[in-house]
Amino acid sequence: MSHGANGKEIRTHVLLDGDTLTLEEVEAVALGRARAELSPGARERVRRSRALVEARLEDGEPHYGINTGFGTLAEVRIDRPDLERLQRNLVLSHAAGVGAPLPLAEARALMLLRANVLAKGVSGIREETLDLLLALLERGVIPVVPERGSVGASGDLAPLAHLALLLIGEGEAFLLAGGRDDAAPPRPPLAPGQPHPAAPALAAGGRDDAAPPRPPLAPGQPHPAAPALAAEHHRLAAERLPSREALRRVGLAQVVLQPKEGLALVNGTQAMAAVGTLTLLRAERLAALADLAGAMTLEGLLGSHRPFAAEIQAVRGQPGQIAAAARLRDLLSASELNASHQGPGCHKVQDPYSLRCMPQVHGAARDGIAFCRATLGREVNAATDNPLVFPDTGEIVSGGNFHGQPVALALDVLAISASHLAAISERRVEQLVNPSLSGLPPFLAPRHGLNSGFMIAQVTSAALVSENKVLCHPASVDSIPSSAGREDHVSMGMTAALKARQVVENVRTCLAIELLVAAQALDLRAPLRPAAKVAEAHRRIREAVPRLDEDRELHRDIEAVCRLVDGGRLDV
Repeated sequence: MSHGANGKEIRTHVLLDGDTLTLEEVEAVALGRARAELSPGARERVRRSRALVEARLEDGEPHYGINTGFGTLAEVRIDRPDLERLQRNLVLSHAAGVGAPLPLAEARALMLLRANVLAKGVSGIREETLDLLLALLERGVIPVVPERGSVGASGDLAPLAHLALLLIGEGEAFLLAGGRDDAAPPRPPLAPGQPHPAAPALAAGGRDDAAPPRPPLAPGQPHPAAPALAAEHHRLAAERLPSREALRRVGLAQVVLQPKEGLALVNGTQAMAAVGTLTLLRAERLAALADLAGAMTLEGLLGSHRPFAAEIQAVRGQPGQIAAAARLRDLLSASELNASHQGPGCHKVQDPYSLRCMPQVHGAARDGIAFCRATLGREVNAATDNPLVFPDTGEIVSGGNFHGQPVALALDVLAISASHLAAISERRVEQLVNPSLSGLPPFLAPRHGLNSGFMIAQVTSAALVSENKVLCHPASVDSIPSSAGREDHVSMGMTAALKARQVVENVRTCLAIELLVAAQALDLRAPLRPAAKVAEAHRRIREAVPRLDEDRELHRDIEAVCRLVDGGRLDV
C-alpha cells in the first residue's frame, strides 16, 4: 500500500471489478505507479454478459448496436454477414477528433476507466478484447487521442473511438520508453472466439510468455516510464508511431471486433472522467497549497491570526471553512512575526478581505472541489454504455447513462471553485508589492527604480486570473443538437473537463507566484522569524530560488517554484 496526498490508501496492484476503483488508484495507474488487472469475479461477469449478446444474435429480433445502425440510423437492420464490418465501421467513422493529443497520463486514465466500466459485465464485450486493452496499458502502448470533438452525449464518442482504433490496429499510438520490444514477432489478428495471448499473463501479473522475456513488474514497482508520465513535457517521453507497429513491438495482436463490441468501447463518459479525475486531484493539492501561500503572505504583511479562531468558524458551520481555518492555525502557530505586532504599538484594526477571509474563500473552494470528488468517485465505477446487458434478467436495455450532465456540472463547479484560489491569491500579491499596503519597498525591489522587482510577476498573476474568468463560463449550460436531431440535448462534459484542466494549471502558477513574492517579503522582515511551517516552506523555496537582490528573468524563478509545487516539495 501507498498513500495519496489526502492520506487515502492506494493499492499498488489494482484489481478492476467495476465497483471499487478509487480516484487515487486512477491517478496511480495513470502515472505508472500501480498496475491494473481484471478481478476473477469481473471475468465471470464479462463472460456471462457476452453469452447473452451472442444468444440474442440468434433470436432474429433487432437489437440496437448489435444488428442495427447507430443514432438516427438505429432503424436500419444489418445482415449477419456484415456485423463485424458494422463494428469496425463504427470505430473508424467515429474517430473524428481534432486537436492536440491527450497527455499520456490522461490517455492512460482513459484506458483504465474504460476497462473498469467493461469489468462491470453489463457491456457485452468479449474477455479477450478487454484483456488486450489491459495488456496495452501494462506494456505502455497508449492511443493517440485528440482531445477535442466530444459533446458529452452519447458519451465521449470521438475520444473513445480513437482508443478503440488501437485495439483493431488502426490509428496511432505512443510507445513509452521501457514498453517497446523490437524483437517481438508480428502476430495476426485474433479470430472470433480465440483467446487473447495476454489473458493468462494478465491474470498472473502481466507477463506474456509468448513474447520475448521481459521481467514482470513486482507489486508496487512503478512502470519504467513513470517519471516520464509525471514530467511536465511528458509527450516527449514516448515514440509516436502507427498502432500496428506499436502492437508488433510489444508482441500483441489486434482484435476483430464482434457484434456489440465497437459500441461497448466508444459509448461512455470516460474521457471527461479521466481528464476530470486527474484535474480534481491536482486541485485538491492546490487547495492545501493555497493555505500555505496565504499563511506566508499573512506573515510577510504582519497580518492578524485572530480571524482564523475556531469559534468564528463554528458559528457558521461550513465544513470547508472550518477545515481551511484549522489548517491556517496550524501553519501559523508560534510566530515571532505575529508576536511582534501584538499590543498597543499595533494600529491595524482589520486586515483586508484577501487575508481576513481566507477561511471563507478557501473553504468554499474546498467544498466545491469536494462536490466534484463525490461525483467523479461515482462516475469512475459507473456503467455508461448503451444498450446495457443484464445477464441476471436476460435483458438488453437501451437507456441514457452515456449522458455526461452529472460530470459536466461537477467539472464546471471544480473550475469555478479552483479559480477563486487564484483570484484571492493575486489580490494578496498586490498587498505584498504595493508599498502603501505592505510598508515594504515598492514591488519588494532592492534599489527600487533601478530595479522593478516583482512588478510584472503580479501582472502575470492578474492575466491568468482574468483568463480564468473567461474559462469559468459554464460549459454545462450549453447544448447543441447532433445526429439529425436524435441527440438533441448534450452535456459538453469534455469541454468542461478541458476548461477545468486549464483553470487548475493557471491556479498552480498564480500560487507559485504568490509563494515566490511572499518569500521575498519574509526576507525583508528578517531577523524576525515566521511560524515554523512557514519558515520550512520558505527554506525549501530558497533552496531552489535565491533571494532577489537585483532584477533577473523572473520566469525562471516562477518555473522553479512550479516544479517544487508539482513535486510535492512544499507539502509542510
